[in-house]
Amino acid sequence: MSVFSPASAEVGTELPELPGVRVTRTLLALFAGASGDHNPIHIDSDAARAAGLDDVIAHGMLSMALLGRLLTTWVPVQDLLSFKVRFSAPTPVHAVLRCTARVTAIDEDEGVRRARLSVTVRIEDGPVTVRGEACVRLPDHRAER
Repeated sequence: MSVFSPASAEVGTELPELPGVRVTRTLLALFAGASGDHNPIHIDSDAARAAGLDDVIAHGMLSMALLGRLLTTWVPVQDLLSFKVRFSAPTPVHAVLRCTARVTAIDEDEGVRRARLSVTVRIEDGPVTVRGEACVRLPDHRAER
């Protein structure tokens, strides 16, 4: 088994997934405190049900943060050049989230190699909840030779 290296990334390369993250009430409360998003649909079951949900749902930004962790596991944060997502489905409490990224293009401009990646968050055995794209600066692949 080879070890993933951003310097050797090619179109089609899949970044190694992060371990699945279970969305717990504790995680939602901690994220609410850290992010300042105290919307009750994320932390109060009665408020969520009053809003027509079965129970509380995760913050969309929590999913985006997990994707950010996936990306910055492989490239330094200063090499994350752009990152945008669309939220496509709610994430219920107790879901297990899987984050993935795949290289869709590599270009070079003025000696700087960049990779464009498609990124997704999906519920284990469930739908994709977040899709997006990111652009990262790659290390000089010639340095590894």
